[in-house]
Amino acid sequence: MAMPRHVAPPLAAALLIGVCAAGCAKPVADPLQLDGNILTVDNRTRDDWHHVEIWLNTYYRVTAASIPAGSRFQAPLDTFVAGFGQRFDFRRAQVHDLRLTATLPDGRALEIKKPFQAGGLGALGGGKP
Repeated sequence: MAMPRHVAPPLAAALLIGVCAAGCAKPVADPLQLDGNILTVDNRTRDDWHHVEIWLNTYYRVTAASIPAGSRFQAPLDTFVAGFGQRFDFRRAQVHDLRLTATLPDGRALEIKKPFQAGGLGALGGGKP
């Protein structure tokens, strides 16, 4: 059954406006951003994050007492330290895992893991599942 002619143009215009508006929307920024040797943690939530630990490659860590709501925390990757005092060497090591843990004001735990695409031979799919 055909749509009446007086309904089709407004419907098409509304659909076009909806598609354009969705395409123009700003993508949500990743809370963990790497730019060269600098990690930026972007807390765009309404809650402060307390007792923040950021883990790099599950071995190196940096801490912050808190990251207030709506603010940023930056750290050079060379400041990440392992348990026996070894520092992460950005020039020689590859970042393959980055995660943040913190406590919210109501006591709940917050965990954020940055997704990485497989690189090198792992991208070929020949690795272990």
